[in-house]
Amino acid sequence: QKTRRPVQFEITETTRESVRTWLEHRGGGLNEYVFPSRLSAKAHLSTRQYARLLDQWVQAVGLIPGEYGTHSLRRTKVAMIYKRTGNIRAVQILLGHSKLDSTVRYLGVDVEDALALSEATDL
Repeated sequence: QKTRRPVQFEITETTRESVRTWLEHRGGGLNEYVFPSRLSAKAHLSTRQYARLLDQWVQAVGLIPGEYGTHSLRRTKVAMIYKRTGNIRAVQILLGHSKLDSTVRYLGVDVEDALALSEATDL
């Protein structure tokens, strides 16, 4: 939302099935918000409502809510992709960053990371 540019993402088959089940449970039409506000039928779930739900979910599985947040969930998958592949350009695309420098800062990539990737590559 900050950049006002669309960001691509994939929906796995498991996620697709979960969303389908949720939509059947929720009822309503396809032109309505997937996650409606609990306060207004014409509004979507607010970021604050989502944060509260996330705290409840984290606590329900026995984790510490203060250690997880909406932003850390967004960052987790791309951080794992970067760690596994070292492909910072793919991460940049997934995050919707226009500048590679922003992605480097976002991931906290430093000289040690670059050296570790270099050392792991034999020529």
